[in-house]
Amino acid sequence: MDSLVAIVGPTGTGKSRLALELARFFNAEIVSADSRQIYRYLDIGTAKPTPQELSLIPHHLVNIAYPDDDFDLARYQRLARTAINDIQERNRLPLLVGGSGLYVWALLEGWEVPSVPPDHEFRDSLAKKAAEVGEYELYRELEQIDPAAAQRIDPRNLRRTIRALEVNRTGTLFSRLQQKKAPPFRSLVIGLTMDRQELYRRLDARIDDMIAQGWVEETEKLLDMDYDLNRPALSGIGYQQIARFLKGELTLAAAIQQIKFQTHRFVRHQYNWFRLTDTRIKWFDMQRKIGPEVTGLVADFIDGAKHGERNLKEGEGKET
Repeated sequence: MDSLVAIVGPTGTGKSRLALELARFFNAEIVSADSRQIYRYLDIGTAKPTPQELSLIPHHLVNIAYPDDDFDLARYQRLARTAINDIQERNRLPLLVGGSGLYVWALLEGWEVPSVPPDHEFRDSLAKKAAEVGEYELYRELEQIDPAAAQRIDPRNLRRTIRALEVNRTGTLFSRLQQKKAPPFRSLVIGLTMDRQELYRRLDARIDDMIAQGWVEETEKLLDMDYDLNRPALSGIGYQQIARFLKGELTLAAAIQQIKFQTHRFVRHQYNWFRLTDTRIKWFDMQRKIGPEVTGLVADFIDGAKHGERNLKEGEGKET
């Protein structure tokens, strides 16, 4: 079985919850497509599945790296393909679940992604330059060198801009890393969405709940372990703002407000990767009861895969 079901969409729409339900129903295994849940110790701030959930359903690519590890798209793609192939060889269904559009489409579209080792000295020089002249100056530089890559990167995402410039420095355009080949999997892509203002309201409530669960203490522990806040693992929304609170640069209320604002902006960015007009994605409104409809869709998809395999075997038998 080379079939795969992907569950995508912006943060806070219930992807993990639906994945757990489908995994139990179809005896499936979950492959994470979340660029932060790969890291150990980042639990509350990444809304990582609980230890109980991780023990109930097999999860792959969760807690596989330390916050100071270098972890790029090529490494993710390699590990994810290995996990998916292993699941399929055991005749189980892989569920690719997450909101990292780069990770999802790199897998589903079969991008050719050569591994470009990080050049920390070059990265530091660009970060220093950005501090002096502004991050938009680096983005404009990327627009001149590789406009196709610049179109896919948020101008405010300094880390991605630096990575693109780092790759381009090797003589390979960053946009060329997204060259596609034949899709390696027969896939069904399920997208979860809801009214934008309702999503923002739910996200704000979730952020308040994460603070109550101990997000501040989690960040403090990471700082006590001497993890660098400039590393990609900790550059995401939340940890930076809470660290500023812990250093006395922000009040907790101001830090929380910034987290909520940045999360809303991140949702808009995710919709650039997962567009509501993309016909490859079967969209479901999470303000409705969608369980039976999604379950039926996945069941039909699996039946179609089995029917195709039977036809292939029958055809091979006739040839012999």
